[in-house]
Amino acid sequence: MHFTEIDSTMQYNTQYSTNTAKGEGTDMEIQVGSRTIALNEETFGICIQADGVTWRVCQDQTAALTLQDGTTALFSDWKEIRHEAFTCGVGAGIHSSFRGYQGSAEQEGYAFDTLVWVEEANQTVHTEWIPIREEGILVKEVCWPGSLERVLEHADAEEAAAAEVSGYTLLNAGQGVLVPDTWPEPLEKVSFNGMFLTAGSYMPWFGQVKGGAGYIAIAETPWNGGVNVKHPANGPYTRVGVRWENSLGKMEYRRCLTYTFLPDCDYNDLCKVYRNYVKETGHFTSLEEKAAKIPSVNQLIGCSFVHFGIKTSVNPKSDFFDPQAPDKNNRITPFAVRQKKIEEIHELGVEKVYLHLDGWAEPGYDNQHPDYTPACEKAGGWQGMKALADKMHEFGYLFGIHDQYRDYYFAAPSFDAAYAVQLPDGTIPQHARWAGGPQTYLCTTQAPYYVRRNFQKIAENGIALDGAYLDVFTCNEGDECANPLHRMTRRESYEYRGRCFEWLLAHGILSSSEEVSDWSIKSLVFCHYAPYHFMLQAPGTPRDGIPVPLFNLVYHDCVIQPWMMDKTSETEDLMLYALLNGGAPYLIREGAYANTDGSFESAFSFSLAEQAKRCEVVAKLHEKVAKQEMVRHELLNESGTRQRSVFADGTEVTVDFEKNSYVLQECRK
Repeated sequence: MHFTEIDSTMQYNTQYSTNTAKGEGTDMEIQVGSRTIALNEETFGICIQADGVTWRVCQDQTAALTLQDGTTALFSDWKEIRHEAFTCGVGAGIHSSFRGYQGSAEQEGYAFDTLVWVEEANQTVHTEWIPIREEGILVKEVCWPGSLERVLEHADAEEAAAAEVSGYTLLNAGQGVLVPDTWPEPLEKVSFNGMFLTAGSYMPWFGQVKGGAGYIAIAETPWNGGVNVKHPANGPYTRVGVRWENSLGKMEYRRCLTYTFLPDCDYNDLCKVYRNYVKETGHFTSLEEKAAKIPSVNQLIGCSFVHFGIKTSVNPKSDFFDPQAPDKNNRITPFAVRQKKIEEIHELGVEKVYLHLDGWAEPGYDNQHPDYTPACEKAGGWQGMKALADKMHEFGYLFGIHDQYRDYYFAAPSFDAAYAVQLPDGTIPQHARWAGGPQTYLCTTQAPYYVRRNFQKIAENGIALDGAYLDVFTCNEGDECANPLHRMTRRESYEYRGRCFEWLLAHGILSSSEEVSDWSIKSLVFCHYAPYHFMLQAPGTPRDGIPVPLFNLVYHDCVIQPWMMDKTSETEDLMLYALLNGGAPYLIREGAYANTDGSFESAFSFSLAEQAKRCEVVAKLHEKVAKQEMVRHELLNESGTRQRSVFADGTEVTVDFEKNSYVLQECRK
């Protein structure tokens, strides 16, 4: 096949041909540098040649829109479809327009465009789905451009087999997972349905490596997007692609996914492509930069984390209410009891501690938010809470609290449905999952006001906070609100959450939330955890793939991440993951809900003194590498039971999960 290359003056030529590697039909082809893009004008599938490697949309996938009523509108259902080659000052590509939907007269006005083009400067391939006129039909989501597969043209059987064995897919579910093409367990859905910027995809990208060549697909407009994945048991393939959901009932804005192709790479290389991307966009913010803004960041580095609560009160209407076990539903541990435990920790010689305190207020854990003050009276009230905080500071420790500004409880004294998230149909979402019982969601436009009100009350009672955990902001999707008085898109919801973190930082309070998320990097100092997905499942649950630290390969030196230290079996000591990731350790971690969020009974228990010694090893490593980039991670055997991580200062950590052993090799500089 002959391709006509576009020279530096950006003049283009269009070539038409038929090629069975791409699928039967006419292809419009454009070449820019070492990239050639082709569009099949019958199937609307795209094919990309990059450095001699061919990638194409899987041929059994059909370009389509899913409508709100569940029906499908194929791209081919539009009457007027035009494909035109174009050139501009920065690249060249193919512009397609779709006009005149073949439905009723009322529906035919819906129109959209697509762009597939190559940027000359960096050879990035851009794909854009653009709503032009949204009339007549309601689109729920668009799954375009589809899942890519590598095409091995003229390859002998040995080469094809080698490429198949070496293929894998990268997903940002939790800390990260590598799914080999032949992985024995099926996978069709990840948490939060794979929505970007949630625990289902900490970062808005996915990637694949096949036969040594690979690509990373970056969602540049991630707020209403997500990843679709399908892996049958034993493969021999994994399909992964982007899903664009509507915003307040409309597609609303253009959706952009970019592809960077590498001819010889592994997952480390793809992570570094994304690290460079967030640096170039100004999004990357290191711990060093955050410490310049709020110096106590440095004090948090190397801490052992302690997490326990004061008051539990489960509403009878809550899903967690157990009428057969009243002690589970209501209990109080005085502040003074928690203070004695801190004193015991200090007597053991633990030098640096951060205390995360749950359920400190009168309503109890997960109750009546955002109206949470005063401090629990039966536990000692404001005086008891202040005494605990003062004792922490006397020891040089750090003190922080749990708080919530998303869950909006009907039992809150100031509850007003007018300030709840409103769906496009005028209703408000409701459930009773957590301890406080019936609830909806607070429109995030209101959250900064409540943060200011509540934290001022805490300060007025003489309690000096070093940190604050604003629950779920970084693991749950952004909210959308259709109330015209405070209309809010998902993107704006993330911005309002960020304002809450920034308010804390401006008042010398370190910002924290449940997990980590790409949107929060500029203003999040630390988190509750950033675990591998399997850590939140019951021990023994089949895994979706091999855990790999994709997030830390990008952002290790940006966020402090505490790690669970449980030993769940003879071959599963979570301390090894804490070391491998250069993270902070949990000395005590009391889960708020049994068998939820990784709080499972451990097969092995350690005394406080034993756990303190284990934490000392992890904390010392964290103090050394917290501000260092994780420059590389390696799977040292095919099963992934032996792994190594390397940090920018030369520190290497090698772990063996089968032997429950580790080796720390520090730089000799």
